[in-house]
Parts: sequence; C-alpha cells; structure tokens
Amino acid sequence: MASSLFMQFLDATIVTTALPYIGRSLNVPTSSLSLTVSIYFITMAIFIPLSGWIAKRIGKKNAWLLATLLFVLSSLGDAVAPTFSFLLASRFIQGFAGSLMTPTARLIMLEKTPSNQLLRMANYLVWPALIAPAIAPIIGGFFVKYLTWQWIFLINVPIGLLAIIIGIKLVEKDTQKSRTKFDFLGFIEIAISSGFILIGAEIATYGREYWTTAGILVLIGLLMILVVGHHLSHVDNPLFDIKALKVSSFRIYQTGGTFLWLSVGALPYLLTVYLQTVFHWSALVAGYYVIFVFIGNIGIKPFTNVIIRHIKYKASLLIALFTVGISTAALAWIQPTTIGFIIAGLAFISGCGRSLALTCYNAVTFSEIPMDERNSANTLSSVLQTMAQGLGVSLITVVVSSLSSFVSVNTAYEYGFIFLGILMLYPIIEVFIQPRDFGSKAL
Repeated sequence: MASSLFMQFLDATIVTTALPYIGRSLNVPTSSLSLTVSIYFITMAIFIPLSGWIAKRIGKKNAWLLATLLFVLSSLGDAVAPTFSFLLASRFIQGFAGSLMTPTARLIMLEKTPSNQLLRMANYLVWPALIAPAIAPIIGGFFVKYLTWQWIFLINVPIGLLAIIIGIKLVEKDTQKSRTKFDFLGFIEIAISSGFILIGAEIATYGREYWTTAGILVLIGLLMILVVGHHLSHVDNPLFDIKALKVSSFRIYQTGGTFLWLSVGALPYLLTVYLQTVFHWSALVAGYYVIFVFIGNIGIKPFTNVIIRHIKYKASLLIALFTVGISTAALAWIQPTTIGFIIAGLAFISGCGRSLALTCYNAVTFSEIPMDERNSANTLSSVLQTMAQGLGVSLITVVVSSLSSFVSVNTAYEYGFIFLGILMLYPIIEVFIQPRDFGSKAL
C-alpha cells in the first residue's frame, strides 16, 4: 500500500525537474509545459470522489489492483509519448488512476486497523507523503542529467509491478460488495467545484493579467461547495457521506490539516526558487539544502510514537505546528552569507515538525469514525488533501507575485516564508482549544 502512495506523491512533483527537457524533446513552448503537472492534479481532484463508490462496487482489492496497473501502463505511455498531446492524454489517464489508487490503498489499511493501532498505521501513511516530494528533485535531476527524462516515468513500472505482485498475495479479497446507485449529479457538482478551484489557481500563476479570470473561477468553485454540501446532506444515496465532519477529531484534520498541507506543498518549492533566484545558487546546490527537509522527516520518525505516547496528541501537535511555523518564518532572515549549517538546520527542523504533525493528524483523523463509515470519510479526506496539495504552490506563487508590487522581489520572497509560518496559527489555535484527552482513542 505504501509503495502505491509513494508513486502517486513522487509523480506529482518529480515531473517539474524534467519540464525543460520535455519541452526541448517534444518541441513545446515553456508556457505550455506546466499543463503536464496541472492536468495530473486536476484530474485526480475531479475523480477521487469516485474511489469510494468503485471500491464498494467491485471490491477494494480489485479496485486497487486495477488502478495500480493502469497507473503503471499510463506511466509507460508518458515515457513513450511521441507528441505533447499524447503525453497530456497519458497524464490524464495517470491522474485518473492515481485518484483511485491512493484513496483505495488508504481505505484497505483503514478498514483493517482498529482505532488503537492507527498511530502505527499513520507512520506508514506519512512516509510516502513526506519523502517523495523531498527526494523528487534529486531523483529527477539524476535521471535528466545521466539518463533521459523518460526515466522519471519509467521508475513507476518496477515499483508498481512489485506492489501488484505483493498485493495479490497479501491483500484479502472483499467478501461484501455494494450495488448502491451512482450519484451522478453529486459527482458532477464535486467535479465542477474542485476543477474550477484548481484551474483558477493554476491560471493565477500565469500573471496578474489573469487574476480576474482566476478569481471568478475560484469563486464559482467555492460557491459550488455550498451546493455540494446541501446535495450530499439531502440525497438518499450520496456519492459519499459527509456526516463524518460532525466528529471533531476528523473535522480538525480537514480544516487545520489543510493549512499544514498547503505549507507542505509550498515550502520546498519556495525555498528552491528563493535560493536560485535571490541567492543565484545552482539548482543542484539549492536541492542539497531542500533535502534537509527530507532528512528531518526521517530523523524524527523513530521518536514520533514515543513522543506522542508520552505527551499525548494535543501537546505533540502544538509543539509540531509551532515548530513548523517558527522554522519556516525564520527562513525569511537567511542571506547568501548565512552559514550553510543554519539554513540546513532550519530546513531540518521544519521537516521534523511536519513529520510529527502529519503523524498526529493521520492517527487521530479516523479514530472516532466507525468502520462502516470510513469509506466515505476516507473519500472526503482524500479530496480535501489533494486540493490542498495542488493549491500550495499556486498560493505561494500568487502571494509572492502580489507582494512584489509593493516591495522588492527579494523582500517579497522573504514575506512568503513569513506567510507560510503565519498559516500555522489557525491549526495551532484549533488544537489549543481541544480537550486534554484529544485523540486518546488512537493511543
């Protein structure tokens, strides 16, 4: 299950490293290359709501195996693409496969895990989400420098096939399947909402002259959320049930956790661009410092369970979120003359905080959700998480661009780090007002 999660998170970020090489190989203008990334995220966000219904219809194991196989085949399609149109079509299929593969993998684990084992399971879920984006620039850089850009897609083939072979043997087959009627109207409403928000966010990164159009699209998407909420609350057979939002431990991850995911998606990008644009460091040198975020993710991992069990979830989350906020904002004060150890240290500390916070969130999210309701809860959580991941880079790009109208570009980037740090205030306040025994069912 973890390998399929790793593939999905890796593929979402590794492509950016190879975009210039893809452009030269397929004769594509630079302005169009971002479609390779955005079509993947938008397709995933649109089709994730189908995952729960398909898992019920054909069984979780079958759904996951078919989705993983389709992900592998579409990765091959990406690698052999003779034209840019062919590549975009393959990326669309890959996004569709990812929209089924990742939520179904999580669902298989969730429906077999009792609440008191969720902390252990959370460690497996968090690793792919944190490791893949951090190592993607290095792996991608290695492939395009020493091999070819096609290898950023071909790497999925052995990983995916190995996951399928292991999954066939280890994952139990479903004994119960559902013939629930498909909520087509609900799917269309959710697709419009998520699609408009992500497309608007993508357009906003093209420049200020597009902000009005982008703002209208995002506004339509946000208004559609109200329509979606009303529909899912009143229809007899909704695409997925949203009553899990009434459970505080689940709702907190969907709200405060979303702010954290925005930071998780934006920080590696912002730090990389800042070191290259403002410090004029090479992509390779910048990548060395960003990798310390990944080292922090790994470094704290052996201690996360001990920390959480010793001081409980509330204190652990507060410390983790505060650490992320302070270390991220502190990056605004680094200079080209700053000792490398300090820059690496701040990135490392940020990685530690992110890892601990996401472990806490993932463990408590489903701790109070009954087993028979985890399918719908997982689908809803997957939709919101994908949206937050997709919006992270777009948000910080627009923030820096907006600030550059009033201050220098260098200062705008510095304020960008402070902005990401301030984002942590909401989840900190949200967790602070929770009772002391918050998350106790997941211990």
